[in-house]
Amino acid sequence: MYGNQVVFKSRDETGGLLAEKLLALRISNPIVIAIPRGGVVIGCEIAKRIGADLDIITPKKMPAPQNPELAIGAVMHDGSFFLNEEVAAASSASEAYIENAKERAMNESARRLAVYRGARAPPALNGRTVILTDDGIATGSTMEVAIKWVKKQNSERIVVAVPVIPTSILAKLRKYVDDVVYVEATESFFAIGQFYKIFEQVSDEEVVRMLQDYWKSYNKERKIG
Repeated sequence: MYGNQVVFKSRDETGGLLAEKLLALRISNPIVIAIPRGGVVIGCEIAKRIGADLDIITPKKMPAPQNPELAIGAVMHDGSFFLNEEVAAASSASEAYIENAKERAMNESARRLAVYRGARAPPALNGRTVILTDDGIATGSTMEVAIKWVKKQNSERIVVAVPVIPTSILAKLRKYVDDVVYVEATESFFAIGQFYKIFEQVSDEEVVRMLQDYWKSYNKERKIG
């Protein structure tokens, strides 16, 4: 604990904590969709513990003019798009800037998807319970566009599962999805890393390895069963 704030040991730990909460929901036919990179660590742990399929999506933030750390929105590889109009207006982002940022982010999202998934066919989400996860939510832009994309896939139920989330974003997301599962909701939020003792960067190579290892082991277990 830091003051009254929960501090997690690692992403692996939070994956286990979220899995316990998800098991209590008795979800049928689940698929965990993780947001790279850190979200894949958590997604693997959740999927393993609840016996779910695992896949990824690659939403990409759109940076504000003159401030690459501030997101004005996010976009998916197929052009699914979320714009935070208040942040965009406050940062003086013109329509031309937004369109340019959207195109660059969409191309980067597609590139990352190809790196992580290779030629693997996209997951079929129709009629399934989709568990969207990341290692935390800060502004909510990437999660909002992820939700928007999943809704287009005709899933039966959408659950957002994250270790930490600002209370303002929690209230907002609850309007868009069936459930939000979390460990810590707080008004005191500066960066996701403040809630972890170990918050190392996850490389592209690690993401690919984790996904390949899970896909191989999970498919093998299902064939044996």
